[in-house]
Amino acid sequence: MSAISELKFLTPIFNNPNSQTQQTQYCYYYHHHHPQTLKFQNENLRSKTQNFRCSNLALKPQQLRPCLAAEVVDFPPSSSNDDSEQNPEKIISSSAAAAAAVAAEERKDRRRVVRIAWEKLVRWSRSLRSKSRPDVLQRTQKVVVLGGGSFGTAMAAHVAGRKAEMEVNMLVRDPQVCESINENHFNCKYFPNHKLPENLIATTDAKSALQGADFCLHAVPVQFTASFLESIVDYVDPGLPFISLSKGLELNTLRMMSQIIPQALKNPRQPFVALSGPSFASELMNKLPTAMVVASRDKKLVNQVQQLLASERLRINTSSDVTGVEIAGALKNVLAIAAGIVVGMELGNNSMAALVAQGCSEIRWLAKKMGANSATLTGLSGTGDIMLTCFVNLSRNRTVGVRLGSGEKLEDILSSMNQVAEGVTTAGAVISLAQKYNVKMPVLTAVARIIDNELTPQAAVLELMSLPQVEEV
Repeated sequence: MSAISELKFLTPIFNNPNSQTQQTQYCYYYHHHHPQTLKFQNENLRSKTQNFRCSNLALKPQQLRPCLAAEVVDFPPSSSNDDSEQNPEKIISSSAAAAAAVAAEERKDRRRVVRIAWEKLVRWSRSLRSKSRPDVLQRTQKVVVLGGGSFGTAMAAHVAGRKAEMEVNMLVRDPQVCESINENHFNCKYFPNHKLPENLIATTDAKSALQGADFCLHAVPVQFTASFLESIVDYVDPGLPFISLSKGLELNTLRMMSQIIPQALKNPRQPFVALSGPSFASELMNKLPTAMVVASRDKKLVNQVQQLLASERLRINTSSDVTGVEIAGALKNVLAIAAGIVVGMELGNNSMAALVAQGCSEIRWLAKKMGANSATLTGLSGTGDIMLTCFVNLSRNRTVGVRLGSGEKLEDILSSMNQVAEGVTTAGAVISLAQKYNVKMPVLTAVARIIDNELTPQAAVLELMSLPQVEEV
């Protein structure tokens, strides 16, 4: 018997209106999982007493299923009129070839679908890029960065690299860092091996740094922001947009950066944008692909900041949910300390997964009570930042947790660090927030108690594991 060379999806052969001539036709029919060859006369299909010979089986038509998957083809009759004399191995071989042909066609179809989807995505991307107007970057002549820490330096270098003609001023406290940046183009304290763009200038003079600035990147730690801004308020233009790079909550007041900055500047209309997302300063300096989100209630402003910062190495999404972006960015630092404690105590991967999942739920519960959009918490500023901070060794807050879990004292840990771990101070605000909004946050509250030296990591684990068994929410 000849092999089927091409497969098509056809209507059932029993209902084929074109089968008018008297001819012998064959198709493969699987009966009791054994391939058989079915032969019949078309003209006999219309009789009431038609019988079919399927190998040695005499079957009624109602016992047969129509052959939908393969094309019915005319095979020459075998040399013997008895179907039982046909070679079963040859029939099985033909069936395998037919199945292989079907699989090949399906693979081609899948590849075609993927290719078409990718081409649509590329066309959409090109269309949006052609419509975007890079006038913000062209108009911007000066950007000021407040703070000379690692992330402030990384963002200053990124912005300076966007346009060589643009002046980027960094306001720093340390005269040695200032001199290092201006004379050698290195931040000797944080990035001694990364050369900075020549249009990046450091200064200790707030007035000269802020004068004529089009945008301000604020990278001062949260706990020092209010006092710092109050000292330079006379030099800040009321219309200068502030892009906050700092994540955390003010310990005593529970204020977010979107509240601290306008109040410290005594200008409730001070333009504000929050920048957040999974981003290590060292990887930004190494120009590795990164994605972040900017959030503001001013849609026009947030689009301008997106144009200013976005590049081929840095994706910038936009959001109007300032509360969600800020709360997720603040509380993920506390959760990172908890994750580090699990590592330091060598509690294993199961414990880590359970703890981070519980912590994500607690952040979501609080953020929603504070008016955040739950979708924000699954984006870059929520899940993205949490994964990076909790699972990667470069995280300062995770490092604090690892050392706490290993038995070190908090005072010794903080005194040995040259950078601020915002989660340590933010943890103190967690308990107050939980009480204010009536939200149960056992994991984050346990971290706050460990930091306050009211609970050891070992006792915290026992207490958390002894909590009532509850329904998943």
